[in-house]
Amino acid sequence: MGSTSVPGLPAKGCIDVQVRMTSIDEARDVPLLAAIGFRCRPEPWNHHEVSPGQRCRKLVFAPPIGARRSNVHLRDSAGPNTRFALLFRDYLRADGTAREAWGAFKQRLAVSVPDLLEKGQIKAPATEVLMDGAERWAFETGWQASQFQQE
Repeated sequence: MGSTSVPGLPAKGCIDVQVRMTSIDEARDVPLLAAIGFRCRPEPWNHHEVSPGQRCRKLVFAPPIGARRSNVHLRDSAGPNTRFALLFRDYLRADGTAREAWGAFKQRLAVSVPDLLEKGQIKAPATEVLMDGAERWAFETGWQASQFQQE
């Protein structure tokens, strides 16, 4: 669901996968993924995120050591953050101009800002602008997250 899922969008080679859960239960989910080698990310952003103004639960896991770089995002299937991630992906797949602009922005940011936290703080308002366009596109096309569950 991240940049690697959008053909033609520059990406850093880390695959982001979203797993839609009926509920997130840390006591259940962390040991379950740990049993197959996935590590719960220790960063402070790992348990919640704000998506369209709402605080949402999430858990992000890193792959087993030595495996390809990836992040496995567990999100509530009914949460706005789940919809946000899918809309972001589908809009950039559909709109070449937005995809090129977002890719150019990401490349400039990668070159000029090495700090990951600082990069995120710069990217947040730019993402809001991009998502304004995505919401217009979703309205105009009748896009719904449930249409794209299997991709």
